[in-house]
Amino acid sequence: MTPQAIIETLKTLVDPDKVRTDADSLNAWGKDWTKHFEPAPLAIVFPRSIEQVQAVVRFANAERLALVPSGGRTGLSAGAVAANGEIVVSFDYMNRIIGFNEFDRTVVCQPGVVTVQLQQFAEEQGLYYPVDFASAGSSNIGGNIGTNAGGIKVIRYGMTRNWVAGLKVVTGTGELLELNKDLIKNATGYDLRQLFIGAEGTLGFVVEATMRLERAPKNLTAMVLGTPDFDSIMPVLHAFQGKLDLTAFEFFSDKAMAKIMGRGDVPAPFETDCPFYALLEFEALNEDIANQALEIFEHCVEQGWVLDGVMSQSEQQLQNLWKLREFISETISHWTPYKNDISVTVGQVPAFLHDIDAIVGEHYPDFEIVWFGHIGDGNLHLNILKPEAMSKDEFFGKCATVNKWVFEIVQKYNGSISAEHGVGMTKRDYLHYSRSPAEIALMKGVKAVFDPNGIMNPGKIFV
Repeated sequence: MTPQAIIETLKTLVDPDKVRTDADSLNAWGKDWTKHFEPAPLAIVFPRSIEQVQAVVRFANAERLALVPSGGRTGLSAGAVAANGEIVVSFDYMNRIIGFNEFDRTVVCQPGVVTVQLQQFAEEQGLYYPVDFASAGSSNIGGNIGTNAGGIKVIRYGMTRNWVAGLKVVTGTGELLELNKDLIKNATGYDLRQLFIGAEGTLGFVVEATMRLERAPKNLTAMVLGTPDFDSIMPVLHAFQGKLDLTAFEFFSDKAMAKIMGRGDVPAPFETDCPFYALLEFEALNEDIANQALEIFEHCVEQGWVLDGVMSQSEQQLQNLWKLREFISETISHWTPYKNDISVTVGQVPAFLHDIDAIVGEHYPDFEIVWFGHIGDGNLHLNILKPEAMSKDEFFGKCATVNKWVFEIVQKYNGSISAEHGVGMTKRDYLHYSRSPAEIALMKGVKAVFDPNGIMNPGKIFV
């Protein structure tokens, strides 16, 4: 079929005004937050129902047309980029919460529901959806499921995977599957639901999700602690984790703090300048817990692990302390950062970070490195900022060399080249650093079962 014939057919499968081919739409819906690939989709379609999604997929499968799912487009691995004439399937109009079960504490969501929309709905019911991150105001539930999103509360609540009770998915042949049916206990063979979580739309499209909720935490309290070096952060984590049930334990470097202070809209937590900072959060259910946190803080100071610190005394101060961590990505975006989302087991984090720092510092001493991440679950975010005088192409070329070194270190520590942002296209060629040839072969075999003609988000995860 000619491109125009494809576009005209798509208009018969969804509402005629829900197919876009103008340059602005192709650019906006053909990319995510990555800056490595130029968007070049054929068209953007906006289905309103599961039946319309099925119709689009069946047509694409019959004509061997590539499809790319699009949600909030906040991904950092080019998993939602359409760079090769694909048809983008946007879930912008499938964005409603369509059911709530107060006894099971579950919410039925369409894939285009924004993360913060689910969080606010949970709050209105006196409950809590704990998967949270800086892009919660833009990211969609479907995309969160596609990448098994993590965020800042993983140390207590786990990844998105832990909160998916059931899924409806459309496979690469247009078949609709209902997976797990929201059951807590279901010992009837393979849990196919788990295959689609983290699959980045390569097996099929999530068209409905039932998400679990939790009781709302009470009196969340945060502390920001300054440490003399990175190695001191780990005994601090051990000290607090041994006595308190932490809901978060984050870290960031002095360079990250400097960028945040440069904004001028976030107050400094204290006057002492420190090489590294830890942000921890817990429920201060009573005064005894708050006092215990202060006692642990004093112990850490006595041991020389902490130079200074502050504990939130109000909701506003809690929010201000979190801004120190959550505003980092947005703030450093002005420097065109080359980002890496990597993980190892928690105990290996200090040696892992030192190895990476040493190799990047040796070969590219002029590159500014900004570290932050979810230290409580072993997830580090390595951000290399582009020198002002260097072109984007030259910078990304040099960072491709850095990638190889970084991933060799990841492999050395049996870590992951992508902790929570997926593989997409940016890490596709490096998958072998985290997965064995046998694993990759089996994953390709699984894809062939659900998507025999290879139309679902092709070129993502592996070629």
